[in-house]
Amino acid sequence: MTDLLPQLLSALMLGLLGGGHCLGMCGGLMGALTLAIPAERRHQRLRLLVAYNAGRILSYTTAGLLLGLAGWVLASSPLATVMRSIAGLLLIAMGLYLAGWWSGLTRIEALGRGLWRHLQPITRRCMPITSAPRALVLGGLWGWLPCGLVYSTLLWAASQGDALRSAALMFAFGLGTLPVLLATGLAAERLVSLLRRRGVRIAGGLLVILFGLWTLPGPHQHWLMGH
Repeated sequence: MTDLLPQLLSALMLGLLGGGHCLGMCGGLMGALTLAIPAERRHQRLRLLVAYNAGRILSYTTAGLLLGLAGWVLASSPLATVMRSIAGLLLIAMGLYLAGWWSGLTRIEALGRGLWRHLQPITRRCMPITSAPRALVLGGLWGWLPCGLVYSTLLWAASQGDALRSAALMFAFGLGTLPVLLATGLAAERLVSLLRRRGVRIAGGLLVILFGLWTLPGPHQHWLMGH
């Protein structure tokens, strides 16, 4: 459990600095959600947006728990080293994505398109957003929207071989995405602009890459720990 804190921080950073991708995937949805709030409930906008995002983060956490159970089964097998290698490589790939050096993660989004075709019609029934419970349900459904960054983080979390740890990592990732999407819903452009700066993204990407290198099995771990 000694490496849980850096893993949680990595997951939080992935969500926070992946905000540019979140804006591309969910920014329009956040705008649609805001417009779906009736005029007489606009004073409740913050509460409804928080409920929406709470549902979305709950979906991420649930997915982490479910897929983490499969990872737990594999962790007690000879595939444990392979799982750790996959986790490290995924972290490196996500660091490259955050820094803007490689966008191959977006190809993973095709994995969830079949499920989303069944869920998308249900989301329309939640419109307009007239209460926090309805916003929570809508957020929970939109949490399954195909997203390469979410899926990659989910595979990394599941490779830990512990369902609760996987759920915790996805929860931390979801919290990281909260500032950007909440700011988008509230039209807080200054925060969004800060998190999209190239220097901030490169610094975060490099940190995630370093943690990915440390995650990969091998003697280099001792050298990285010393530095």
